[in-house]
Amino acid sequence: MGDVEIAVGLPIVAHDVTIMRRGTRVLDRVGARIEPSLRTFILGANGAGKSTLLRVLHGLIAPDSGRIAWGGSTTRPPRQAMVFQRPVLLRRSAAGNVLHALALAGVRGREARARADNALSRVGLSDIADRSARVLSGGERQRLALARASALAPEVLFLDEPTASLDPPSMRAVESIVEAVHAGGTTIVMTTHSLAQAKRLADSVVFMSAGRVTEHTDAATFFACPRSPEARNFLEGERL
Repeated sequence: MGDVEIAVGLPIVAHDVTIMRRGTRVLDRVGARIEPSLRTFILGANGAGKSTLLRVLHGLIAPDSGRIAWGGSTTRPPRQAMVFQRPVLLRRSAAGNVLHALALAGVRGREARARADNALSRVGLSDIADRSARVLSGGERQRLALARASALAPEVLFLDEPTASLDPPSMRAVESIVEAVHAGGTTIVMTTHSLAQAKRLADSVVFMSAGRVTEHTDAATFFACPRSPEARNFLEGERL
């Protein structure tokens, strides 16, 4: 991807975003800025608001107050993709799932077939391209979800706990795919409960506590010397 393409919907900026659910502030006047080309990880304890913030940044949830801007525009750009912890796959073959996503994006015919084949090859699923997605293992399903997302050549890829329920070999496979997608020019925004994973992969960390962003800094600084007491307590607790 060229620099002009990368900059279209970036940076993503959250301005004082609040989300209410049953009278509770799930996000409380959150501000954050997702820079181009980085791997930004959203960290925090359960219930901190990580997944909600990810969905707001992607444009799946509209703020109750505040706003999101993508590259200076309040219109969500098309070249984004998201992979969930439990991917929703169609009752089709592995290849059929990728081809359907491409068709929705207006890509059909030989180009779609070539992009689907390349995407499945990148995630190591070429040999089972014709197999029903319903019979795939958890690791294979997650790799298929990544193939489907990466085939769209997204400017930004959002990942919500993509390795949470996977065994170590499957987790490493998914991490390798994410790294390859990032190396191809895609900005990564990801939530995880694994500090080890964040240390391995993150360039930038957004730390959340009780619906607020208490720290947003480069990963090296965050892990070496967190500034907020919430982040320090979280890291100390994880190290016990």
